[in-house]
Amino acid sequence: MPTARNGWVRRALRDGRAKVVSTAPFTIRLCYATAEEVQECTCKVDAGSQGVGISVITGEKELFAATVQLRTDITGLLSDRAAMRRARRFRKTRYRQARWQNRKKPEGWLAPSVRWKVEAHKRIIAKLHRILPIGKIIVETAQFDIHKIQNPEISGIDYQCGDQLGYQNVKEYVLARDGHKCQICGKSKVKLHVHHIESRKTGGDAPNNLVTLCLDCHDKLHQGTAKLKQKRGKSFRDATQMTVMRPTLLRELKEMYPHVEETFGYITKFYRQQAGLEKNHVNDARCIDGTVPVVLTAPYFVKFVRKHNRQIHKCTIGKGGVRKRNNADKYVHGFQLFDMVECKGKIGFVFARRQKGAFDVRDINGNRIAEITPKKLKILQQATTILMGCSAAGTRPAVPAA
Repeated sequence: MPTARNGWVRRALRDGRAKVVSTAPFTIRLCYATAEEVQECTCKVDAGSQGVGISVITGEKELFAATVQLRTDITGLLSDRAAMRRARRFRKTRYRQARWQNRKKPEGWLAPSVRWKVEAHKRIIAKLHRILPIGKIIVETAQFDIHKIQNPEISGIDYQCGDQLGYQNVKEYVLARDGHKCQICGKSKVKLHVHHIESRKTGGDAPNNLVTLCLDCHDKLHQGTAKLKQKRGKSFRDATQMTVMRPTLLRELKEMYPHVEETFGYITKFYRQQAGLEKNHVNDARCIDGTVPVVLTAPYFVKFVRKHNRQIHKCTIGKGGVRKRNNADKYVHGFQLFDMVECKGKIGFVFARRQKGAFDVRDINGNRIAEITPKKLKILQQATTILMGCSAAGTRPAVPAA
């Protein structure tokens, strides 16, 4: 359970009566028998597509709080990898007649980007279970009606009569929407193209990501000599992902832990407004069940990062047209990428390593602390794909856990 007796903790570590289990959050395990008296904790989770709020309380005291930043680059990386593999097959394999596409996805299949976010929620909850006696988990989920967001007056059969009703495909709808005119020069009696405002691999083929251009303006736009005034319309990707991942997340959490409850955003909003707290992920997590803790802790900032950085994920090719895996050594002068280190009295992470030269050490927000020789660094915790620290560079939360 948490303790603020920092002097006692230091003496226990020095005398061998305790050992460090984790640096972030700072956790020790006692090496002698003690009474089994612990308070049951409640873990409250504000689930999200890009950010997650976590709060663990016992009674009116908060033991742990964190804002979790999830990865959003998985879709782009998979698209790059698919393009590279497709190009390699077309260059190096003989022609093969197309086979029947009779393979089907297994029941409960989720897109890789959505599946990863479900696993990220489970990983952070499991990490807290290892260091705190959590007896109950409350998860705030959301299910969005995209049609209702776009048109609050929609009802009944209107759900079956969307904007694209009567059009053969998306391209035909976009051309009709733009009046069969180029949106840069205004020409109409010319060959027209449909242009993606954002990249197709990340922006998709949604109509609000498409615009009508003539052939000349389309070429000039890609050459950088023309400018497009239209901006990408509002994206509902996060809302869609939350709707898709909600049932899977709840089902798998209930299979892992006995006491899992679900709540909804409108309930959290009511309790948060009653408590007078500003809108953010941590405060939403604190107010999920109406029992807002009186004693609050300084929240951690948790960030998920990539484990590998291979060239196959990049659309860059080396000299001679040869692609290399380009993997660096796992250890350089005894340090891995994203090792937590002590640098000039501050806590940072190794963001870049050089065989001959200085290491690039930054805080969890990416702000540079120093470029320093590895001889002056002290390792605190080995690298994982979960970085944990404080929002303020190089500082620790006020209450360590023991």
